[in-house]
Amino acid sequence: MSLNTAAQDVARRLRDGMARGVLSFPLTSFADDGSLDLDAYRAYLADQLATAPGAVFPACGTGEFTALDEDEYRQVVTTAVEVADGRMPVVAGIGYGWAQALRFARIAEEAGADAALVLPHYLLKAPQDGLVEQVRRIAAGTELPLVVYQRDQVAFTADSLRRIAEIPTVIGLKDGHSDLDRLQRLTLAAPDHLLFFNGAATAEIQARAYATVGVPAYSSAVHAFAPEIANAFFTAFQNGDHATTEELLRGFYVPLVELRDRVPGYAVSLVKAAARLRGRPVGPVRAPLTDPGPEDLAELEKLLDTGLTLVGAGR
Repeated sequence: MSLNTAAQDVARRLRDGMARGVLSFPLTSFADDGSLDLDAYRAYLADQLATAPGAVFPACGTGEFTALDEDEYRQVVTTAVEVADGRMPVVAGIGYGWAQALRFARIAEEAGADAALVLPHYLLKAPQDGLVEQVRRIAAGTELPLVVYQRDQVAFTADSLRRIAEIPTVIGLKDGHSDLDRLQRLTLAAPDHLLFFNGAATAEIQARAYATVGVPAYSSAVHAFAPEIANAFFTAFQNGDHATTEELLRGFYVPLVELRDRVPGYAVSLVKAAARLRGRPVGPVRAPLTDPGPEDLAELEKLLDTGLTLVGAGR
């Protein structure tokens, strides 16, 4: 079964976008008291999108989707659509069980999002038939094109991927498992229209490895606080400039990952802390995440300065 017309158009725009820039997963701005700070979010997002990412994915993992209530989610996605102003696709995160995912999908539709990223369902491990049915039920209840995210408890077999790829609104798969053997089997089994995205944490670390199995596009958490670094790496990667990519990997990305791996949740809270170090109005993380302590924050600051120096940018 082929994609419907609307899904074809979004898939084309995403394909074009991911060939020219990183995929942006913006942070969500909170005030010091933990409330949503929409004005700060709008200003932060405008700065992010001025750097011309290939697409923007609001209210996803980096944007603390699970910490947002439905009204906050509506405001976050609506603002992203307004700021993007048609310049790039807006792909909103949806998740939990299929019924709750549909509530968020309908909000995203009303807000004007172009597509939805289906985050892993809540907590439970499920058989392959259940994983397929989850996607089918979501697709049956929304007209939004869907990118399905496999990580943690969600891992599709090649047969299951073929089945969800038959759904006329499923346009892509984002992978966070980094199992290249499995991923190669999936890319070989998939129809030509299905888009694949490298969704590994700090995806630049594995960008070259993913590209060897036909998945060069990736999301960049670094773009959320240092688009200069993210874009410099992307350009070098696209141009086959191994000297620059390796310099950035050794000097910035690998130390960042080592720092990130010290504390659960640092994949988001370190990113937010780095954005604050650069004066971006993003505020703290919401529980159950915690902000970095003084020692880790000092190390992050030095690392950020190193990365910006490597790409010839100042803080």
